[in-house]
Amino acid sequence: MKNQLFALIGLGLLLATASAYAQTGVVKANVPFTFIVNKTQLPAGEYRIQPVGLNATAMAIQSPDGSVIQMFLPNSCSSREAQKTTKLVFHRYGAQYFLAQIWKSGNDRGQELPVSDRETEVAHDFTSQSVVVVATLR
Repeated sequence: MKNQLFALIGLGLLLATASAYAQTGVVKANVPFTFIVNKTQLPAGEYRIQPVGLNATAMAIQSPDGSVIQMFLPNSCSSREAQKTTKLVFHRYGAQYFLAQIWKSGNDRGQELPVSDRETEVAHDFTSQSVVVVATLR
């Protein structure tokens, strides 16, 4: 009887974790320019962005070969309507790009990275432009 109870609880936890994973998903994008996440400059290329941990507060951006991994703590943000596409939004100042937001299609809530000290510094010298890179959700 105990074994069946433990198996049932384990199955419930597994299903809850799978459901949470399906809601959060992995965003995959090919970024055609060098960009900055927090204090780290990342080269142009293909990246996966995914939640880290069970509560998915932290996120990681990783190159397919695993050579580039950067963790960050985004804040939540919202839009008036659900997004039509999965996308990454970058703030561009001159020739420097900063990852700013992550949006998933069908959701009106996304993730927003806090503005870094470096971005604040660069923003004094340049006008900000938003650059969108279309991504996929796996």
